[in-house]
Amino acid sequence: MSFEQKGPASASNFEVDPRDLTYQRHQAVIRFLNGVRVGLTSLALLSGITILGTSANSLMVYNNTHVSSEFYLALWPEEFDIRPTVALVVGSSTVIAANLVSLIFSKAKVLQNQTLVHSSIAFLAPFVGFAAALIGISFFYAVNASTTVDTLQSWSCQWSYTDMRVAPYFGTLCRQSEAALYLSVILVPVEFIALMVAGGQLGLERKTRAFVPAKPSSPALS
Repeated sequence: MSFEQKGPASASNFEVDPRDLTYQRHQAVIRFLNGVRVGLTSLALLSGITILGTSANSLMVYNNTHVSSEFYLALWPEEFDIRPTVALVVGSSTVIAANLVSLIFSKAKVLQNQTLVHSSIAFLAPFVGFAAALIGISFFYAVNASTTVDTLQSWSCQWSYTDMRVAPYFGTLCRQSEAALYLSVILVPVEFIALMVAGGQLGLERKTRAFVPAKPSSPALS
C-alpha cells in the first residue's frame, strides 16, 4: 500500500484580506452604536410619554376647574399663563412621534434593507427630538420666569400644602408639573447624546461601504 505525501499547506490559503478585517471591525462598532442609539431612543420615548401624560392631565384638570372671574372664590387667578404647560405637551408629542418612527425603522427588517432611508431616519429622529425638547424647555423657563403672571406650576405649587378633597388637588398638580419639568430637562441631554451616536453611526456606515467584501464570481460554464 502506497501513501502519497501531501505537500505543505500554502500560507496563501490562510491569508485574510485586510479590507475584510476592517469591514468586520466597522460592522461590530456599528452594531454597538445602533444598540446604544436604540436604547437612548427607547428612553426618550418613555420620557416623552410620561411628560405628555402628566402635562396633558394638568391641562385637563385646569380646563375642568377653571371658571370666569364672575364667580366668587375662583380656584385659579384671572391673569394666568398656561403656555409653559402647552409647550411641554407640544414638545413631548413631537419627541414621541420622532422616536417612535426611529424605533419602527430600527426594528422592521423590511425597512432596514433600505440603507439610505434607514440611516437618514436614524439621524433625523434624534435631531427633531433634541430640537423639540430644547425649544420646549427653553420656552417653559422663559415664560415661567415671570414674577407677575402665574403659571400652572407656580400656582399649584404655591397652594400645594392645601388639603383638598376635590379637584384640582394642587398638591398632585404640583408634583405632576415638577415631574414633567425634570424629565424635560433630562430629555435634552438624552436626545443630544442620541444625536451624537446617530451621527457617529451614520459616518461609520459611509466609511464601511468602501470595505464591503466583493461577492465571489461564479465559475464559468464550459
